[in-house]
Amino acid sequence: MSEPLLQLEKVEVAYHRVVTAVQGISLHVAPRQIVALLGTNGAGKTTTLRAVSGFLGLDDARVTEGAVIYRGERIENRAPHEITARGVVLVPERDKVFPNLTVAENLIANVPRRRGAGATKRRSELAYEYFPKLAELRGREAGYLSGGERQMLAIGAALACGPELLLVDELSLGLAPLVVYDLTQRLRRIRDEQGIAVLLVEQNAGVALRTADYAYVLENGRMVLDGDPERLAAHEDIQEFYLGQSRGERRSYREVKQYRRSRRWYG
Repeated sequence: MSEPLLQLEKVEVAYHRVVTAVQGISLHVAPRQIVALLGTNGAGKTTTLRAVSGFLGLDDARVTEGAVIYRGERIENRAPHEITARGVVLVPERDKVFPNLTVAENLIANVPRRRGAGATKRRSELAYEYFPKLAELRGREAGYLSGGERQMLAIGAALACGPELLLVDELSLGLAPLVVYDLTQRLRRIRDEQGIAVLLVEQNAGVALRTADYAYVLENGRMVLDGDPERLAAHEDIQEFYLGQSRGERRSYREVKQYRRSRRWYG
């Protein structure tokens, strides 16, 4: 088995030095692997991505325990530009693009300055290769793009930075199923052809388990399950909460477990 590209070892994140958002998070991402982090709103998924990307500081938060290790070096609490320069690039949930810049301008806006003009142009052309629609729209301001086109542009702009690891926050949020399917297929193609690993945060279990090679389930700031997609898709609790309905109402993973324990003990 190859050495992990990314390791989180018992990571704890606190906001404003007092509010603990994630507790004891551990996960691994291997080279060329797509790993999904699945969970509901408020589970700590975005916080986990920010702990890796360095964007925690913008929200007065920091990793207070544990380690974030990339290619054998600890990177927790480093500045975002340092982490991006190492090859870890975030595709955020919000503020994906610069609305007043054109598609072409967005593709190079975040490229580290150390890259020459030639390398930047080649990386931009790579974005057009995987998302031909962007080539048609290269002169259009990003504020006039559809949600799917903005997501394409956000991934394309990340590609232009030359990543070895893409951090993708809520790929499917607000998008039609056909658009999401197309995006996931292109993401897998990028992985296969460019050798880029992906850590994908998702609320949609169907999307996460269809796309990923391995997945973790996060609830209330803690890991509660992990495994390959087939194992998780067959798990009773995942089916009940994430992949289906229980008597017409959704319940949290924690509520499902508490219900089962009480039924076993007192039923």
